[in-house]
Amino acid sequence: QVELVESGGGLVQAGGSLRLSCAASGSIFRIVAMGWYRQAPGNQRELVATTNAGGASDYADSVKGRFTISKLNGQNTVYLQMNSLKPEDTAVYYCNVRAHSDPRSWGDYWGQGTQVTVSS
Repeated sequence: QVELVESGGGLVQAGGSLRLSCAASGSIFRIVAMGWYRQAPGNQRELVATTNAGGASDYADSVKGRFTISKLNGQNTVYLQMNSLKPEDTAVYYCNVRAHSDPRSWGDYWGQGTQVTVSS
């Protein structure tokens, strides 16, 4: 079993910054990818940013140039630096990890979610 612990959400004014972190622990053989998704009230959960084991990253068009995803080498922790925040970034942000628990088995794991609220 893989456990994810998120932190860093909160309330910020438009134009401000927040940094989210997500630490993965447990039965991890190899991490394939780590990422962040978000879900606003009445909306479906959507991809914000992902990074894979090779270091390649992908972003939603709405956050390109404002958000940066990063992962420290050798650590199962992923960060999301969010700058120039807008009210439309308000949502619950979820960490996602795709990981192998052994050479044959893998799964998608989710954090509990952290609220980000951007006031206008």
